[in-house]
Amino acid sequence: MDILTLFGIGFVAWLFSTLAGGGSPLILIPIINFSLGASAVAPTITVGMLFGNLQRVLWFWRSIDWSLTSWYLPGAIAGAVLGSYTLTQLNLEWLQILMGIFLLVMVVALVWRQQLQNPTPTQPWQFLPLGFLYAFVSGLIGSSGPVMNGFYLNYGLTKETMIATKSTHVLVVHIAKILAYVSLGTLTPLHWGYGIIIGLSAIPANWIGQYIFQKMNDRQFRQLVLATMAVSGVVMLWQERDVFWGMTLWLAF
Repeated sequence: MDILTLFGIGFVAWLFSTLAGGGSPLILIPIINFSLGASAVAPTITVGMLFGNLQRVLWFWRSIDWSLTSWYLPGAIAGAVLGSYTLTQLNLEWLQILMGIFLLVMVVALVWRQQLQNPTPTQPWQFLPLGFLYAFVSGLIGSSGPVMNGFYLNYGLTKETMIATKSTHVLVVHIAKILAYVSLGTLTPLHWGYGIIIGLSAIPANWIGQYIFQKMNDRQFRQLVLATMAVSGVVMLWQERDVFWGMTLWLAF
């Protein structure tokens, strides 16, 4: 793919991700899959996400929830390494289908939760197993999209705190994944090249996005996050529609 085209697509993906609390991989994964093939998606996206999230962490450093991060990281690092290794052994198409269904169910649950007077929030310790599962799936397919957003919202994070904390979590996960990919020999110079271009496109996108982001209130941010989760779920199911319908027919009969 032409470098400027990839940079432009990356810019749009990162700008949207800044405003919606995630979602850039859902734009980038089909592009990488078309250009380099399915096997290149996970390592290429991982390199790109590393650079983009590093910039976010530096910009929103003061808003990071370190207490939550201390629970999240141990499980996430273990999950990232295990998922990266499993990538070399398996091809789990049905995993994206389950993620898509999960996102749609999570959106319904969060909307319903808003109607409750005293909803039960997600507890900090629960991010230990959640971090493991998220990172494991991310190691398999490159990124788990906005799967964790619902838990961050339910925990009580808003706007800058959510962006800062999530970016820190994602950054550490991607560092662990890159180390695993390198040790397993699945990260090639071509993956590095595409990934670095995607990462560099995040610099102007994050810079512009933060100014728009500051004009949003917490309610608008939450609504955009929920909308992104819903669209992401539909896109995931659509991308694997042949497998999805095959599974549906198999379960029906």
